[in-house]
Amino acid sequence: MHITITGNLGSGKSTICKLLSEKYQFEIYSTGKVQRELAREMSMTTLELNQLMLSDHKYDHMIDDATAKIARERADKNIIFDSRLAWNFVEKSFKVFVSVSLDVAAERVMNDHRGKEEQYHSFEEARKMLAERAATERVRYQEIYQLNYMDYSNYNLVIDSTYCAPDRIAEIILKEAKEYEKNGCPNTAKMLVSPRRILREEDIHKEDSLELATLIDEYKKVDSVLDAGIKVTKKE
Repeated sequence: MHITITGNLGSGKSTICKLLSEKYQFEIYSTGKVQRELAREMSMTTLELNQLMLSDHKYDHMIDDATAKIARERADKNIIFDSRLAWNFVEKSFKVFVSVSLDVAAERVMNDHRGKEEQYHSFEEARKMLAERAATERVRYQEIYQLNYMDYSNYNLVIDSTYCAPDRIAEIILKEAKEYEKNGCPNTAKMLVSPRRILREEDIHKEDSLELATLIDEYKKVDSVLDAGIKVTKKE
């Protein structure tokens, strides 16, 4: 079984992948791991490869090809691909998107020690930087691949982590993946989200333009998946 997992920044997808590996004996292949293997084959450091990737997109495609090769050569293994775009390159995978609210994502990265390159001085700074990084990634992937990884119709399961613990999400993903395989890998999709994520109790202040814009965007996404026949299930 191959599961490809992507999601919003701060959604906890890497933690979820780790839990699936520890509890259910899945191997994990992340973009970083594939990149390190490619750098070793090219007799260079990952830092050197990163620098090359900034100016030449062919290295992105080399990593994509390496990911696809791993999937083909290990088709009989239980593997999780922790990668923004692995869903597009790994054939016959159960495709998962983990979503999260921007506020909760900012709180998580503020409390997570991610090294000097991801240190934030305030919640507001973390929130702003996450939003900017997500927008930059979206444009970059559209430019290189003509793909929108934020389009929920790309996935078999969209699950929101805002109010759900990582271990519970890992259980749900495995259950849904097994059901997907059991039914012959149908081209179907499901969205699992807490009602608390959709119905907010607090007032939205007019001056909070970023929050308002984010909320409107979230509602539009839910409307679109409902129109597409994706199931919205109550999960506290």
